[in-house]
Amino acid sequence: MLTINQSAPNFSLYDAHDAAHKLDDYKSHWLVIYFYPKDNTPGCTKEACTLRDDNAKFEALNTQIVGISTDSSKSHQSFSQKQNLTFTLLADPKGEVSKAYGALFKLGPVKFSKRHSFIIDPAGKVSKIYRSVSPSLHSQELLNDLKQLQAEFKD
Repeated sequence: MLTINQSAPNFSLYDAHDAAHKLDDYKSHWLVIYFYPKDNTPGCTKEACTLRDDNAKFEALNTQIVGISTDSSKSHQSFSQKQNLTFTLLADPKGEVSKAYGALFKLGPVKFSKRHSFIIDPAGKVSKIYRSVSPSLHSQELLNDLKQLQAEFKD
């Protein structure tokens, strides 16, 4: 199980356009990694859309957002286009990255990502862990915590 100040597990996953993304691609930025169960479901759509609506606020805080689920790249492409998402969605079809972050749920042969989120600092360390997330309130919670964490990071 991940803990605060631990190095975030590296990953190499593909986005909706089949471009590879690694954790190292986000060095020098703050990063929100949010895991979610399924594209085009009510809670996941609400969470993605509130993050989309607040994306300029995240960018103003030098923070990038990455969503990860066990859905395919093709599913992400459809979901991203339908919801006009302005951040990256990564496909974790085998659930390996979800598992590394403690966000994988398995029910027999079915597996999906739990709704967990992580704030990663520019050095690649886990700064905040969210194991219980309200889809409609999470974006504001992340923004509030990012401001506090960034102030502490500078000190």
